[in-house]
Amino acid sequence: MSELVPAVRVRGVTKTFSTGGISTVALAGVDLDVAAGELLMLVGPSGCGKTTLISIIAGILDQNAGSVTVFGHDLKTLSAGQRTAFRCRHIGFVFQAYNLLPSLTAAENVSIPAILNGMTHRQALIKAGELLDRVGLGDRRQSRPTQLSGGQQQRVAIARALIHDPPLIVCDEPTSALDHRSGEQVMDLLRTVAGGGGSSASGQDRALVVVTHDARIFSYADRIARMDDGRITALEQPPERSS
Repeated sequence: MSELVPAVRVRGVTKTFSTGGISTVALAGVDLDVAAGELLMLVGPSGCGKTTLISIIAGILDQNAGSVTVFGHDLKTLSAGQRTAFRCRHIGFVFQAYNLLPSLTAAENVSIPAILNGMTHRQALIKAGELLDRVGLGDRRQSRPTQLSGGQQQRVAIARALIHDPPLIVCDEPTSALDHRSGEQVMDLLRTVAGGGGSSASGQDRALVVVTHDARIFSYADRIARMDDGRITALEQPPERSS
């Protein structure tokens, strides 16, 4: 029986930033696999390398050494244009600060990745409306970000990450600015997206990598990867979710 290839495979990855002649080690040899259908959380103190790692997995940053393959593709071997095209099709990114365009409506914000992938403006807005229905914001399609709460903006950001049907979604602190109830709603949605019937166009469940400091949501994970000083220090099962 052949070995199942993980959605994301990280081997020996290092990353050093240099500023003003001073070098700072962000990643010091990271090994990690993420399976399709898995919601993996990266946890650890500020500055331990979590955001750097997901930025490399998403093809936003290059590592100094080691390898990262996403669905069998080594992003470092792709040209800048090829990498952008790959990321645009295969990866959804949910940013900590939402990164919604203030001049656009919720539906218009959600539609952007679909338009970048070749969908017509009209088709993209129709699909954006369907996704906003799915995240409970169907009645806020024409609202602009300033008219939405933090939890609502985060759900718009998740809908935007889903619209091009990516098999990998990467989230940076998706609940850090939310109250407990809003955070639970966001994680219920992400949990559904990962394995509860939220399959990608490829027919496989999506892989999710979630960076978080929020211990309230650890129980939503399939696995927890603890980081410190630029390394994965432990892989753990999540705590039982309270009823």
